[in-house]
Amino acid sequence: MIWLWIALALAGMAALAWGFRFAGQLATSNAPKFRDMPFGVAYGYILGAVALVWLTWAYFQGRSPEPEIANKFFFLRIAIEGFIFFAVAAWLFRLFGRYVGTAWSRKLFRAMPLTASFGILVILIYAVFAIFAGAIAPYGQEQIIPGVAANIIPGGDPALGGNPDFLFGTDQIGRDILSRLIYGAQNTVGIAFATTLLAFLLGGTFGFLAATLGGWLDQILSRMVDVLMAIPSLIFALLLMTIASVWAPELGIPLTVFMVVIIAVIDSTRVYRLARAVGQNIVVMDYIEAAKLRGEGLGYLIFKEILPNATAPLLAEFGLRFCFVFLTIAALSFLGVGIQPPLADWGTMVRDLSGFVNYAQFAPLAATTPLLAAGAIALLTVAVNFVVDWMLHRSSGLKE
Repeated sequence: MIWLWIALALAGMAALAWGFRFAGQLATSNAPKFRDMPFGVAYGYILGAVALVWLTWAYFQGRSPEPEIANKFFFLRIAIEGFIFFAVAAWLFRLFGRYVGTAWSRKLFRAMPLTASFGILVILIYAVFAIFAGAIAPYGQEQIIPGVAANIIPGGDPALGGNPDFLFGTDQIGRDILSRLIYGAQNTVGIAFATTLLAFLLGGTFGFLAATLGGWLDQILSRMVDVLMAIPSLIFALLLMTIASVWAPELGIPLTVFMVVIIAVIDSTRVYRLARAVGQNIVVMDYIEAAKLRGEGLGYLIFKEILPNATAPLLAEFGLRFCFVFLTIAALSFLGVGIQPPLADWGTMVRDLSGFVNYAQFAPLAATTPLLAAGAIALLTVAVNFVVDWMLHRSSGLKE
């Protein structure tokens, strides 16, 4: 029966699309916009309008006074409100940047698309939470609060087992979830950033050396990189982390240190490939030959000639590589071999707090806790990708 209704809805939208295009041709005296409009484009307009109407209806259903109806659309309502909030915040941030700051920054904000403004705003917010987590969080990340029960339901409703003093509730051993979310920005994002820097230091250094020197060094490094890249990165990292979890207690080295080194080495292979490819295109330039004839050394060639001309693609790759490292750390933590307790980590929080999802039917706010950690991961990933896309667009020299 459901398939019949879907077929009738699609047929009805097809009829509306034909009517929309025909009415547009009559109203505009067969203007090219409607005369040359393909049926697929007209159907897309109708489909978009129907989706917009349905989202509006669903949003108001989510604000219904009847809890049973409102709970069904709770997460959709939150998503719509979040989208509107961040869109307005990004627009205001871009408007602020166009009138406040140096001449260079104002010019940058005037050319900035709204997506890049959103990305930069989110990255700045994450940076503030990561740097000042100790001052912002009401409790410590490992602090078990005396006299407070464990597994307090988020939402603060005492009737459902909540506590108004702990809006996001407590975890299975009585730690404040809000504080651990804030410290998660410091640990997850900070460790991912340090890992990405190490990956670029290794991959960029060896990539430029291979491009500049060539010969047997290039062949050896490239074949080693080929072997490492042939193994799926997440499976390889999981295998090495499982081995490191046995060695770490014996060596007295935190498992997190092993994780940083392992992920950095694995991801440096991708950086090596990019640095080598970009470097090979630069070393054949005339100004490199001129520098060699002047007797300049290897350090001068790499840091003064090659690196400045490879900055744009490397910066773009840094943003993308940070996203992959960030997601890899979250995945390893979710599997139990990443960032270790008592450090707060979003991947571990998704795993530990997944039981709260069972409250989604009658207390949807209580089910948002594991989704907050997952949403924090997704939001930063999207924001960084928006900024990277803008940087690639600027460095390519393309016009809007």
